[in-house]
Amino acid sequence: MSPMTPQGGPPQRAHLSELLRERKEYLGLSFDRMAEQSIDPETGQQSVKPSWLHRLASEQGVIPPDLSTLRGLAAGMQVSLGRVQDAAGAQFLGIDTVWSASGEARALVERAERLTPAQREQLTRLIDAFTAE
Repeated sequence: MSPMTPQGGPPQRAHLSELLRERKEYLGLSFDRMAEQSIDPETGQQSVKPSWLHRLASEQGVIPPDLSTLRGLAAGMQVSLGRVQDAAGAQFLGIDTVWSASGEARALVERAERLTPAQREQLTRLIDAFTAE
């Protein structure tokens, strides 16, 4: 039994594995280079080894990542932490985050995170004005 598939649990998913393969190809990085770039911004430590990345990408058994590893993976893959957390939750825990059928809600949330608190307040008032009954 692989650590990726709990006995009696849901069927194995590969969302984080797929994301890793896509980002590795898009960025044109080797597993060694991606591991070097997978630095947890909170600890400053490299969070993964190339061999772990290879096993994850090829859907072999891996120990599920902890938060520090996810933060490092997000940095190494150059994607948001939320995207990595969603993919890991789906693969290892069977959790599917539903944003919207079109994906627009997720894109809006990710963009909103870059706004200042004052800008987010203005955006909230604007949305409230559009959705008022």
